[in-house]
Amino acid sequence: MIPLLLDDAAVFPPGNLPLAEAVAAHRHHRTSWYADLVGPLVVPASALPELAGSGPLEVAVVVPTAAAAAAALTAAPEGIRIVALEITDATVAEVRAAIGEPADVTVFVEIPRDDRRDALIAGLAGTPYLAKLRTGGVRADLYPDEAELAATVEALSAAGVPFKATAGLHHALRNSDADTGFEQHGFLNLLAATDGSHAATVLAVRDLRDLPDLPTTSLLRSIGTCSITEPIDELTALGLLELTP
Repeated sequence: MIPLLLDDAAVFPPGNLPLAEAVAAHRHHRTSWYADLVGPLVVPASALPELAGSGPLEVAVVVPTAAAAAAALTAAPEGIRIVALEITDATVAEVRAAIGEPADVTVFVEIPRDDRRDALIAGLAGTPYLAKLRTGGVRADLYPDEAELAATVEALSAAGVPFKATAGLHHALRNSDADTGFEQHGFLNLLAATDGSHAATVLAVRDLRDLPDLPTTSLLRSIGTCSITEPIDELTALGLLELTP
């Protein structure tokens, strides 16, 4: 079993699954043979009221600011348990002032792709908060190249800050998307890049045979994916998961 959870981001692009369908599909994933690899359903804070009557359900909530994170913690309908908050734009001081250290809630703070990066990573070190990386999106410029992503991964590793990654990780290995032409990072490359040096070289590998051995533990805790079954199918095809009845 790979040391990595698949957070169910089916309602986000490019999946864009309607919320009710995403909830139903998530329940199926949580009862399937690969359930141990499935993380929470990821939803925007605006979707919380629509989840009324859908419990019991564990969710990760994406919010824009620390203040919005505080509001989300009090907005979950009965039966909806917030197990994670993913804050898009905040400093560690803002997060601490707004929500402190909420019990049984994992708090992720997104790392910006600019000169604020190193200060935020330094601020996260030694706190209970985790980092969140964006590794792609609906435009080519939203994908950091190998050098940029490697520098961020190495900075997180040096600081000992666990993280999740989301967006653009559509396949296990580095690839060129046939439909868009985007150069996409592989989630196995990213996992392997957290174990040792030469991260940029590891991120560029396109063949599993050329990838270093995958670590048994990693600072990379999960990836957000709009399809749970696609990475499961790829991992099974690569011989990294064994189908169990």
